[in-house]
Amino acid sequence: MDFTLILVIATLITGIFSIVSINNSILRNIREFSSSVFPILLVVLIIRSFFIEPYKIPSGSMIPTLMIGDFILVDKNIYGYKLPLTDITLIDNEDPQRGDVVVFKYPENKKINYIKRVVGLPGDRIIYKNKRLFINDTEYSHTQIDHNFDPVEIADGQVFIENNSSKEYLILNQSSPPFNFEYQVPDETYFVLGDNRDNSNDSRYWGPVPRENLVGKAFYIWMFWNFDSYYSLSDRVGNKIE
Repeated sequence: MDFTLILVIATLITGIFSIVSINNSILRNIREFSSSVFPILLVVLIIRSFFIEPYKIPSGSMIPTLMIGDFILVDKNIYGYKLPLTDITLIDNEDPQRGDVVVFKYPENKKINYIKRVVGLPGDRIIYKNKRLFINDTEYSHTQIDHNFDPVEIADGQVFIENNSSKEYLILNQSSPPFNFEYQVPDETYFVLGDNRDNSNDSRYWGPVPRENLVGKAFYIWMFWNFDSYYSLSDRVGNKIE
């Protein structure tokens, strides 16, 4: 069951128990417990629903930016305020920008959250050719760099700095054959790619992300937990997500 749904149900139940009048001694103890827990649950629900929500990275599709075992924080209100447990936007805020790392509901199964990088905005013409990205006929610059990432995770890949003229970030290209395509981004949707370009299930395969599916923008790594990883806690925790 979705954690937010559990939180909503728990908040409602404790809220009801905290305000009803009860004479039974056992139920009175439950009422006292509910009265002490309800404010805490309510605050947590408000924070998670409208401001900041934590997520864990389960896959390597965003290597080298995000690693398996990273725990991240997501800004829930940067693109707008939504009614909890729905896609209904109460107040619109900023529009996503090229280069934003976003969490969103997977278009083919909204019960699953994905995280990818926005590369195409509504109306953009995207060309991906020989592992080079062109937006509206302008090529994103690539600069290969030396790296100290996990040699197992990077394997035979090469790490590049990709620059979209307003933001720089790292991507990984493996030695697999290129997957070329051309695409026009529809209105009210966003084209997303994983930074691990040859190992990511993204818009190349299932299309763009509707704006209503956006959950928020990832901005910070607050915890790391992966016993099998090459990285230590100090390597990952405290890093901003660029």
